[in-house]
Amino acid sequence: MAHPTSGLDRIDHVVVIMLENRSFDHMLGFLYSEEGNVSPLGHPFEGLTGNETNEDKDGNVIKVWRLDPSDPYCYFTPRADPGEGFANTSAQLWDDNMVVEQKKPPDNSGFVKNYQYTMGWEPGAGFDIYPGASAKGILAMHTPETLPVMSALARGYAVCDHWYCSAPTETQPNRAFMHMATSEGLIHNDWKYPFRSKSICGALGDNGQSWAIYAYDTAQMSYTRFDIADLLAAPDSNFGTFDDFKTAAASGKLANYSFLEPKWGTTGNSMHPNYNVASGEQYLKEIYETVRSSPCWEKTLLVVTFDEHGGCYDHVAPPTGAVPPDGTKAPNGFAFDRFGVRVPTILVSPWIEAGTVHRAPGRTPFDHTSILRTVGVRWGFAPLTRRDAAAPDVGGVFTLDAARTDDVLASVAPPTASLPTDKK
Repeated sequence: MAHPTSGLDRIDHVVVIMLENRSFDHMLGFLYSEEGNVSPLGHPFEGLTGNETNEDKDGNVIKVWRLDPSDPYCYFTPRADPGEGFANTSAQLWDDNMVVEQKKPPDNSGFVKNYQYTMGWEPGAGFDIYPGASAKGILAMHTPETLPVMSALARGYAVCDHWYCSAPTETQPNRAFMHMATSEGLIHNDWKYPFRSKSICGALGDNGQSWAIYAYDTAQMSYTRFDIADLLAAPDSNFGTFDDFKTAAASGKLANYSFLEPKWGTTGNSMHPNYNVASGEQYLKEIYETVRSSPCWEKTLLVVTFDEHGGCYDHVAPPTGAVPPDGTKAPNGFAFDRFGVRVPTILVSPWIEAGTVHRAPGRTPFDHTSILRTVGVRWGFAPLTRRDAAAPDVGGVFTLDAARTDDVLASVAPPTASLPTDKK
């Protein structure tokens, strides 16, 4: 039975895990394919039919295909890191890397050609490429069989099938939008960039709420902390490791807002191509079990998302109509007035009905700043920029009158995969 309010008043803790560089289709496009792309609740799902195609540079038509979990490279596909950034995203969407101001809707026709181009230069730049890497790899899609943890969470709670990264480019600008609702005009990765805008953590602190950022382990520092000025000035007590997060959850002392970073690098669990996705599946299960077993569970919203698509194929054209956050344009003239490619986003809470496909109620779709808007609405503080002011919050996803007690991962085992040693 639907609850008459948005339900955000039931939430005292928001936990966000932002993973790396995978598109919606690549991870969840076949989630409900056996049901005709309709969830058990009758919600339409913008998934794959299996007939989506791209052409390679020789004009050969390549169709999307399902990964096989018995393939030793299944969890390292695509076997080469696809092209990232503004120009590559433009090439993937329009088969033209020079699109700044959109003149016509994208047809998402350039993914294969751009992947071929990228594989041409990566070997000389020291990138790992696994044997068998080819043009068709960018159209390889995971299924519920290959991603049992992510798929069980998406089916068992809510999947957002129209959630877009905030800008049509790569990691650093999109993570900036996640934390500040702006990238201050940045459209390329620049790890020395000193962001000066107020972060969601700064806003929470100003409003009297608690927050914490957790790097995976002590071997690595938090990228988030060292990218943003108001986090650099924050006390060390606001930062910790994943073990610290587990301790806080177990003791019922989760902050109002927790942001988790994965373990970076080729042996990590970030799911960045062409790293081990199976490790990311294991990490997701541990996060879920940590939150679900916590005394805070009934008052927690867990958000699983990805910073950007990372060059992986998606068939849905990103919409225009994004509200520029602060009037700042990128050096190439891009006004931040359109969204990036769809990314997987899952909402987990015992107040969410299984089989939910959650979409924004109006014309403006969900993007990463919807998380900021949700936090702001819940705790009653002003938006950070015009972008999150315009973003829809996710409060409508809480539709149950009683909290669920079932465990959707009780019988789900995450996959395992060994890191290949044979590289080109």
